[in-house]
Amino acid sequence: MNFPILETKRLQLIKLTHRHVDSLFEIFSQDEVTRFYGTERFTLPAEAMKLIDLFQKNYQDKRGIRWGIKLKENQKIIGTIGLNNLQLKNKRAEIGYELHPAYWRKGYATEANREVLQFSFTQMNLYRIGAIVYPENEASVNLLQKMGFTKEGILRGYMHQNNHIHDTYVLSILKPEWEKSQVNK
Repeated sequence: MNFPILETKRLQLIKLTHRHVDSLFEIFSQDEVTRFYGTERFTLPAEAMKLIDLFQKNYQDKRGIRWGIKLKENQKIIGTIGLNNLQLKNKRAEIGYELHPAYWRKGYATEANREVLQFSFTQMNLYRIGAIVYPENEASVNLLQKMGFTKEGILRGYMHQNNHIHDTYVLSILKPEWEKSQVNK
């Protein structure tokens, strides 16, 4: 199975390889990025290498798919986006993403999310895309709701990070809801 490369007006969503270690380390070594990611910030490039290996293994095992978000204008990797907890049999997955802070509030996360939703519902024939988000991550909650996700509730004590237990919101969008939003564009 060939890894799918996706394109938007400004972005290319690509397969991450070990040649992207420095870019991922630069992103994941920042507290602003990992604060809501569910992991501590990276302190060694080897951690980025392990993350890339995990993304590749999840793809091979059909448990997830993670793309590097690359700017077309300069070929720079500015983040990642993908599907976690992929269950093809149950036609569902959870979307996750992060961007380097220098690229926040420029529409890149929305653009990448739109493309991944399109691929998930039309090419992978998924029915439900969920999202697990810290309530404090208002920017991400707002982005997902703007894209048609519905807040379903709170998962109490769901994440452990930096020696703290965190609640999370669970949000989702179903294929018929997404299709309806596409007609109204």
